[in-house]
Amino acid sequence: MHDIVIRGGTIVDGTGSPGYIGDVAIDGAKIASVGGKAGPGKREIDAKGLLVTPGWVDAHTHYDGQATWDPILAPSSWHGVTTILFGNCGVGFAPVRKTDHTSLIGLMEAVEEIPGIALAEGLKWNWESFPEFLDALDAFPRAIDVAAQIPHHPLRVFVMGERAIRREKATAEDIEEMRRLVEEGMRAGAFGFTTSRTNSHKTPTGEMVPGRYSEIEELLGIGSALGTVGYGAFGINSDFDVEEDELGWMTKLGQDTGRPVWFLLTDRPTDPVRWKRLMEGVHKARAAGAMVTAQVAGRPVGVLLGADTALNPFSIRPSYQALLKLPIGERMTRMQDPAVRAQILSEAPSAELLGRLSQFRQHIVKRWNRMFKLGDPPDYEPRESDSIAAIAEREGRTPDEVAYDYLAESADRFLFFPVVGYNEDNHDIIRTMLTDEATILGLGDGGAHCSSIIDASLPSFMLTHWARDRSRGPRLPLELMVKRQTSETAKFFGFNDRGVLAPGLKADLNVIDYEGMRLHIPEVRYDLPAGGRRLVQRVDGYVATIVSGVPVFENGVYTGATPGKLVRATGA
Repeated sequence: MHDIVIRGGTIVDGTGSPGYIGDVAIDGAKIASVGGKAGPGKREIDAKGLLVTPGWVDAHTHYDGQATWDPILAPSSWHGVTTILFGNCGVGFAPVRKTDHTSLIGLMEAVEEIPGIALAEGLKWNWESFPEFLDALDAFPRAIDVAAQIPHHPLRVFVMGERAIRREKATAEDIEEMRRLVEEGMRAGAFGFTTSRTNSHKTPTGEMVPGRYSEIEELLGIGSALGTVGYGAFGINSDFDVEEDELGWMTKLGQDTGRPVWFLLTDRPTDPVRWKRLMEGVHKARAAGAMVTAQVAGRPVGVLLGADTALNPFSIRPSYQALLKLPIGERMTRMQDPAVRAQILSEAPSAELLGRLSQFRQHIVKRWNRMFKLGDPPDYEPRESDSIAAIAEREGRTPDEVAYDYLAESADRFLFFPVVGYNEDNHDIIRTMLTDEATILGLGDGGAHCSSIIDASLPSFMLTHWARDRSRGPRLPLELMVKRQTSETAKFFGFNDRGVLAPGLKADLNVIDYEGMRLHIPEVRYDLPAGGRRLVQRVDGYVATIVSGVPVFENGVYTGATPGKLVRATGA
């Protein structure tokens, strides 16, 4: 008798093959059989009319801190994710000396917008080296599996100290020591190494991050550790200051090590065809024998603007600033006061407050034609005619009035501002990227940008939007959307025991009411340690999420089970 039998579901096995109806049997932590009629089970799940898929493998999260205190790792686990990988973008918490705890918290808060108060309260710091960090993760009970990459910025500070913070050139001895520590971390179970060379990543004081201008010799030297151990991937977030040079050293690293090299790719309003040039570079690198890959998003990366988020169009007006000191309930009451409304709308943005914002945020608060009512259910592919500017023109009001009245009505209303991924005011560019075999899916950023972006719902969105609901252009096959976030991400990063429904593989599965799947409007919660704020997003439709043969969520409710573990890379 099997431990669990999932009866009569439509099996979409993660390989991209057409779905088919059959049973899935589970014995212990492994899949026993897939398809056909399975024998009896101690527990049986009626999946008639439902989808049965592998659990999602999310390769781009920032749960580096949260994974040390939170066994559930929501909201990603709410969306069927059974394996998460963090240590992205070169930021993390190991290796670290005791004297650098505060600076690493500040760096994570500045780069990934994770509340510093939550990290200061939640992190126990019972590690120094990267292997010790993995051991700390290993000892903590959890619902889903976690895995880690080695981040460049903490590593550089650990080896170089103040010289790293001043972004000095690494010596040959520095590079060799960083390479040695990366090899040590890889052999302890890390799945790769990541860095960032982008102006969008800065320290709390506005300085560039320690590895921003690392020499190519440093990157190649550190990356050689992956070739030595024979597994793992090298990842980077880059501005591509000189595109040919950046793609050149990535190609060389891929050729020299035989390991995958990936970078983050989105379209940019300032250079609409940049993504095409970079994808041409990817294909050129692959033709030269280097597994260079672009990691892409499944929807526009968009900032949410609301009364209780990090930013909204009125945040830099003096009278609104005074409201920020109030609890959200009292703030909403004050916003609805006609006198307060009139005062705020009469004010121009404060030059001083505007100057404190990054150039990116200054851009956001002034672009009414790029702000859209998010709605419920959320619409992530709005038309230009739905913008605040267009509504104002139709109604004979100012954009300020339209936006203010919408946000003032309720704290759970948001304006959606697509920052990247929306150059053509639709998802066609994203679709092109998603159908290119030289890309992998990522950029969900679970755990990060806590009060401005919530894209951890991306796994569910891939099914609801791309395979089922899209109306403004061609959809994509359901089987491809499942493959992109199961076998493809698992194989690329070396999770060799999961990502496909097949006998003998790990029993990580989702049972999904596909027709009933529905993303909810995001919501703000103050449930991080020390009352830290974050955005979350719920979803309907997950009948069961199973990790290592154990149901961890049933009908969206956590069961309390903790079968999740730290996954250590071995290259096997």
